[in-house]
Amino acid sequence: MLQALADWLGPDGTTALLLSLKVSLWATMASLPPGILCALVLARGRFWGHGLLNGLVHLPLILPPVVTGYLLLVIMGRRGPVGAWLEQAFGIVFAFRWTGAALAAAVMAFPLLVRAIRLAIEAVDPRLEDAAATLGAPRAAVFATVTLPLILPGIIAGAVLAFAKSMGEFGATITFVSNIPGQTQTLPSAIYTALQVPGQGETVARLAALSIAVALVALGVAEWLSRAVARRIAGR
Repeated sequence: MLQALADWLGPDGTTALLLSLKVSLWATMASLPPGILCALVLARGRFWGHGLLNGLVHLPLILPPVVTGYLLLVIMGRRGPVGAWLEQAFGIVFAFRWTGAALAAAVMAFPLLVRAIRLAIEAVDPRLEDAAATLGAPRAAVFATVTLPLILPGIIAGAVLAFAKSMGEFGATITFVSNIPGQTQTLPSAIYTALQVPGQGETVARLAALSIAVALVALGVAEWLSRAVARRIAGR
C-alpha cells in the first residue's frame, strides 16, 4: 500500500509528504511542554501582564503568516540576535533548514494547542485540586495526579490540531526557510510549486487530495482519542 501511494504521488510528492510528517511531528512534540505550561498559567494564573501574555500567545492567529515568517527570519536567522547566538554557541541553525520549518509550524500551531488545553483546564473543578492540596500534596503532585488525567482529552485534541495545522502551514514556512526541494519543501510548498508549472493540474489535484485526507484523518483520530480517554477517566 505504501509503495502504491509512493508511485501515485511520484518521487517529489513522496519526499514532500515525508518531510511534512517529520516537520509536523517535531513541531507538535516540541510545542507540548511549553503549551501545557502556558495554558496552565493562563487558566489558573492571576498576575499583571496576563492579558499581554494571552495576546502574545494568540498573535500568530492574527498576523499574516508571511509576517510571522519574516519575524522568525529576523530573530532566528543566521544574522538575527537569537539565531546568531544559537549557531555560535551550539551550532544550531534554523533558517533554510527543515528544523526551521518545524519551528515556523510550531509557532503557527501554538495558539490552537494552548487554547484547547486551556479550555480543558478551565473545565476542571478547582475544588478537586484544592482538596488534594489540603491533604499535603505539593502543587506538582496535584497537577500530575489530579489535573493532568482530567485534561488529557484536551491535550490530545490540542496536539492533533497542532499536527494538522503544521501539515498545512505555508506562509510562515516558505518565508523563513524558502522552498528547497528535498530540504524544506513541505506538502503545501510542493502544491504551490506545481501550480507554477503549466500542465501540472493532475499533480496538484493528487497533492491537494492527500492534504485533505491527512487533515480529515487527524481530526477523526483526535475525536476518537478524546472520547476514549474521557470514557476511561469516567470509568465506563
